[in-house]
Amino acid sequence: MKTRVITAVIALIVFIPFILYGGLPLTIFAMALSLIAMSELLVMKKMFLTSFAAILSFLGVLVVAMPSSWVAWMPDQLGRMSLLYIIVILLLAHTVFHRQRFTFEDTGVLVLGMIYIGFGFNAFVIARSVNFQTLLYGMLIVWLTDSFAYICGRKIGKHKLAPKVSPNKTWEGSIAGTVIATVVLAIYLLIFPVGYHNVFMMILMTLVLSIIGQIGDLIESALKRYYGVKDSGKILPGHGGILDRFDSMLVVLPAMYILGIL
Repeated sequence: MKTRVITAVIALIVFIPFILYGGLPLTIFAMALSLIAMSELLVMKKMFLTSFAAILSFLGVLVVAMPSSWVAWMPDQLGRMSLLYIIVILLLAHTVFHRQRFTFEDTGVLVLGMIYIGFGFNAFVIARSVNFQTLLYGMLIVWLTDSFAYICGRKIGKHKLAPKVSPNKTWEGSIAGTVIATVVLAIYLLIFPVGYHNVFMMILMTLVLSIIGQIGDLIESALKRYYGVKDSGKILPGHGGILDRFDSMLVVLPAMYILGIL
């Protein structure tokens, strides 16, 4: 517990200035986090971080994570998706020349990782570019849902939510976490308006986003189960890796973009 608290305090000291300042420093910070998260996926797959495929995956996640304005100067035919497509083709070509060590399935995992991680951190930057309270809204959805799902699950949880993936999560905790997060954020929305929808619609979206966040948590749990690891990484002692800490946000923030909140 002591290690978890110390790590949390240090992480907040590092993290808070970036989200308060925003702009280019936050963008670079988010892209650095995307690289670390991608490296965690590679390590789980037992791939060398200096391999050709790993380097391509790092480039790919950066292409997806970086702001659109960074490629606005390029010809239309060389936009973000074109660059990502080139990287995918190079990975597929890599399977031809190293078919014993790198397969189509490996390519699929890396491409999914680029999209999953890259769009998550891209949405993180977009949310902050709207304003601070919008990014805080997204983070509060995740934090409140996760915290109260854990607390209520331990107190009243009886029915397992997904025992094969995350045996400690319960339906009671999940529902309580979503309800409490929605109520608290309803008050937050009345004080700090977020998005372009009316308050009632935003409260409804908050409920949906809370559920999506829990699905994001379960996705990362399933990923770790598949690769037989307890944590995605060790960069945050007592907390695991970047994927462990941002698992819900990597789906909540893009969902906010899709729902027109960003």
